[in-house]
Amino acid sequence: MSPEQGVIGWDVGGAHLKVAWQDRRGTLRRVEIRATPLWQGLESLDLALQSLAQAFPIQMCEHRVTMTAELVDLFDDRRSGVCELVDWLAARLPPHQLYFFAGQEGFVPAAVAANFYEQIASANWLATTSFAASVIASGVMIDVGSTTSDLLPFDKHQLQNRGFSDRGRLLHGEMIYAGIVRTPLMAITDRVPFKGDWLTLANEHFATTADIYRILGDLPEHADLYPAADGKAHSITASMRRLSRMVGADLGDGSDADWYRLAAFFADRQLDALTLACQRQLSLGLADSATLIGAGVGRFLVQRVADRLGCPYIDMGQLLTEGGEYCAKAADCAPAVALLRLQRCRSAVCA
Repeated sequence: MSPEQGVIGWDVGGAHLKVAWQDRRGTLRRVEIRATPLWQGLESLDLALQSLAQAFPIQMCEHRVTMTAELVDLFDDRRSGVCELVDWLAARLPPHQLYFFAGQEGFVPAAVAANFYEQIASANWLATTSFAASVIASGVMIDVGSTTSDLLPFDKHQLQNRGFSDRGRLLHGEMIYAGIVRTPLMAITDRVPFKGDWLTLANEHFATTADIYRILGDLPEHADLYPAADGKAHSITASMRRLSRMVGADLGDGSDADWYRLAAFFADRQLDALTLACQRQLSLGLADSATLIGAGVGRFLVQRVADRLGCPYIDMGQLLTEGGEYCAKAADCAPAVALLRLQRCRSAVCA
């Protein structure tokens, strides 16, 4: 490794930027998350990079990048998104030490990255799962983030995924467009039990999954970096008020216990969807000992899926760090850290 200060991994998402720094000895030194609403423009990415430059030796490191941000509606299509992001990063990071993760092609230099836009687009799941499959024989890597959930099967250290693009992964149940923070509640279920009746939900962006997991006490404090649906407080009472609007009610129309019970119903339905998707992946013929690997800020749901199905469970942070100070943050930012653990060559990817 020639760069003096090691390697920095970047996972450039449409809503969040995740960054991890590994020194020359392979020790993880720092992991950070920033809110970057790229559908509003690239200014938030500029601000995030300026902030991170105070804590990371950016000009003295090699850089490895994966992305999903090419999907935001700032860009006309995936190709233009990848190309614009490559150019933007090459103008701000040392271009001769800048590489983009291109799946089975390994890491490609910035100068030719545009030629591999299809492989670069939304490949962060492949980085994480490739590393997981290199150290565990059989399992399903499940990354539950703020917005989406990825489920990737592997067996005998080889990936078994059938999709590569987001469209293909949605088709094969390898991605669910629901996470624990930004997902509108009407995407989880269309009716709920409340005070002895079944109520159809309001199809409005009144509340999100962050509200239900905040009420239930499951939401990690650092996971919710965006304004609430109504722009008001990130508090349990405010979340209950937002939840009440989903059933056409006011906060005073129910007790705390009523709103807790309603939040739990939404959480159960999301867990149902994740469990069914996991069962579909396990049905591909994975080994009986297949392990569920939990990544992302919502990995507590993966532990619950494992408990339901009687599967072994391991936290992705333990695989990436073998414990230690950054274990939890590494699991939160699994693709960025996985980039640091993969070698810059075609053989880095198990698919």
